Amino acid sequence: MGLLGRADSTLQAIEQACQPADVHVRGDVISVRGAPGVADAATALVSELLAILERGGTVGPSDVPTVASMLAQARTGQDTPPPAQVLTQSILSSRGKTVRPKTLGQKRYVDAIDQHTITFGIGPAGTGKTYLAMAKAVRALQDKQVNRIILTRPAVEAGERLGFLPGTLGEKIDPYLRPLHDALQDMMEPDHIPRLMEAGTIEVAPLAYMRGRTLNDAFIILDEAQNTTAEQMKMFLTRLGFGATMVVTGDVTQTDLPGGVTSGLRTVREILRGIDDLAFVELTSRDVVRHRLVSYVIEAWAEHDLRRRGKRGD
Repeated sequence: MGLLGRADSTLQAIEQACQPADVHVRGDVISVRGAPGVADAATALVSELLAILERGGTVGPSDVPTVASMLAQARTGQDTPPPAQVLTQSILSSRGKTVRPKTLGQKRYVDAIDQHTITFGIGPAGTGKTYLAMAKAVRALQDKQVNRIILTRPAVEAGERLGFLPGTLGEKIDPYLRPLHDALQDMMEPDHIPRLMEAGTIEVAPLAYMRGRTLNDAFIILDEAQNTTAEQMKMFLTRLGFGATMVVTGDVTQTDLPGGVTSGLRTVREILRGIDDLAFVELTSRDVVRHRLVSYVIEAWAEHDLRRRGKRGD
């Protein structure tokens, strides 16, 4: 039942992924018919989905194309771990659910966070950059690897429209930080968060508040880093203290900076590549775990930008 899904929804996804092979289920027997290569690929897909279930994972319709894609990469000779190993890696268990990487790119991302002091997660919306980093931060706090979590974002419009909004400075900045609060509430009991924030164990603040500080024994996440300037990025990275871990996330294709201002995320990618204990992980539309249409939107937009740059001769 775990394989077939509610109302055979997962089975339908399997049948679609296995075409032109035919997949039939009778009782507890699954049969696959097709040409040798096609049947072998279909059999491997079903076997890998069963392996995920046997290792305590779950399988849904959205997981089927992901597993099929990983197996296809392996058949082309790429050095990739088995999908069951990727999709059953537990990062954090909280509030009745387990946070796990959903794609090969996401696994490489969380492994890089484990292995490096500073990790840059660069990719489009929906690839889990912030969510997975938040899960790693909460897990590090639970395991007493760090003493506090610091979450920060640039408030891009702080010099202009923010001043016209009603309320205190905290109320004006809150909309920029709300996505970080929302992710945090998915990871922890909501009634614990105010107490931890009051004690300083968790801090959610705009990037400007990082200036002049040294952050020791902390897990620090800079979100929406494409909206930093080069100077802000340098300021942030030099806050790193002893026993700290930094994760910087962003999408270089969605910069909201004023015209003519170069993104600090683009700059740092050019300057710091190759430095030891620092990793850049590039996520793509393959790693999107939102609605399948999000991947299509990202790919179509990228193609449109390429055509437009080609016409301009860039």
